[in-house]
Amino acid sequence: MNVYIVTGASKGIGFELMSQLKRRANKVIGIARTNENEVADMVTADLSRTDHLAGIIANVVEENVSSATSFTLINNAGTVEPIGLVGTIDETKMAQALAVNLTAPMILSNAFISILEKFEGRKRIVNISSGAGRNPYEGWGVYCTTKAGLDHFSRVISLEQEKAEFPVEIISIAPGIIDTDMQETIRASNADDFPLHDRFVDYKQQGHLSSAEETAGKLIAIMDRKDFGKLGPIADIRQIIE
Repeated sequence: MNVYIVTGASKGIGFELMSQLKRRANKVIGIARTNENEVADMVTADLSRTDHLAGIIANVVEENVSSATSFTLINNAGTVEPIGLVGTIDETKMAQALAVNLTAPMILSNAFISILEKFEGRKRIVNISSGAGRNPYEGWGVYCTTKAGLDHFSRVISLEQEKAEFPVEIISIAPGIIDTDMQETIRASNADDFPLHDRFVDYKQQGHLSSAEETAGKLIAIMDRKDFGKLGPIADIRQIIE
């Protein structure tokens, strides 16, 4: 049995990943702040409250390790807010974004690697990154920084796992521009806070946004590849699939 753990699973890419993976008879556990649709196998947790995250991983592994042939952690949850030029950002919102986008996936990955150290089946971590982690954008100082940090954390894990007896394969992948709530937040932002605002409005109007459903399908196709372990640690979905 293949076991998947998906953060941010209540909407967008995370919801589609959970739905599509379940249809393939996998065991999928979602982690999300809300579960309004009462989806089965969903752990309700606020990722900005990081003190309980390692315990979630421990519980999932303990409940499934006897029947699992593989474990995959998909760190998908993220927030683009706060949007604003450095010097104008609310520090509380900044700290929350750092927790959700970077601290949480670091803690979850650390627990995943530790608890499954002696597990001999396939182990993978998929970090959903962004082109913003590889290029600077005015108004996205927090978002760019967290995604850059996630990329570099993935590089370190990849390097360390080369020496592991039962290594974890890892990829930090930019999924492209997707039509999700995050894009709505960007379009609703103030152009003074985000100078590229009009460009993202054009993406929507000109039909340049991929759907969450399509993107999730592509990510699953990448996870299915036999050479998955050789694709990372840093990748762009458009370079692999298209």
